[in-house]
Amino acid sequence: MPDPAALLADWRTRIEADLDHVLADTFASTRLADAMRHAVKAGGKRIRPLLVHAAVHALGGDGERARSAAVAVELLHTYSLVHDDLPAMDDDALRRGQPTVHVAFDEATAILAGDALQTLAFEILANGNLPADACVKQLRELARASGIDGMCGGQMLDLEATGAAGTLSITELERLHALKTGALLRAAVRMGALAGNADEAQHAALDRYADALGLAFQIRDDLLDIEGDSATLGKTAGKDVQQAKSTFPALLGSDVSRQRLRQLAATMDEALVGFDQRADALRGIARQVIERDH
Repeated sequence: MPDPAALLADWRTRIEADLDHVLADTFASTRLADAMRHAVKAGGKRIRPLLVHAAVHALGGDGERARSAAVAVELLHTYSLVHDDLPAMDDDALRRGQPTVHVAFDEATAILAGDALQTLAFEILANGNLPADACVKQLRELARASGIDGMCGGQMLDLEATGAAGTLSITELERLHALKTGALLRAAVRMGALAGNADEAQHAALDRYADALGLAFQIRDDLLDIEGDSATLGKTAGKDVQQAKSTFPALLGSDVSRQRLRQLAATMDEALVGFDQRADALRGIARQVIERDH
């Protein structure tokens, strides 16, 4: 069985090559294409596309079947970051250690670059190599996860809560982040499960893993915002406090937040009990999310 770290490294190389390929065209506007490349090629953890590959692998599926969904979910995630950084949203000048798109280009170009990345994601997924019924199910997962009952809805809840730190209950905060952050992570796992022909029980187990992963990702993000520095994070540190956002450390305290991370790690391990060593890459991603420093 290949080493999970080696698998993740190989998939990362494949993901970068696939992203390069889909963005190689100059398209109708060279400037817009350059802005899209600036956003995508600034780097990033590539957690979402890695989850697609890891889910397919856990099910013993063909890795080629993961590639379209992996690219699509990363393009859509990157669009969300471009728009999240805009002056009307979080108004940030730094992303992945580079100037944000509206800083490097201009605000109008950033808006269009985000729009174009989003639509390209669905085009790539629709042109994938899966049977039509599986392709439609993947499209549905990505659309649901990114829309009003997913990422966009969660972002709106976050905007409504900004400036009123501590006003959300822990239940409300968990729901907010299950939409804003967790929905797209869950969609990545679900699209991988579809590509890997998961049965009903496997889908349910992978959902439990993904739900815990999404919450763990956000708790770790909140902790890093108060403990990290901008150089390591690749984005502006301390913004949650500056904007008076409700966060897990603000509501629970840092120690209890770390305890919650440990509980979520156990939940993810339990969810993957029914899988063999082929799920070690999913286990490795869980550790990476919980232990990361950026």
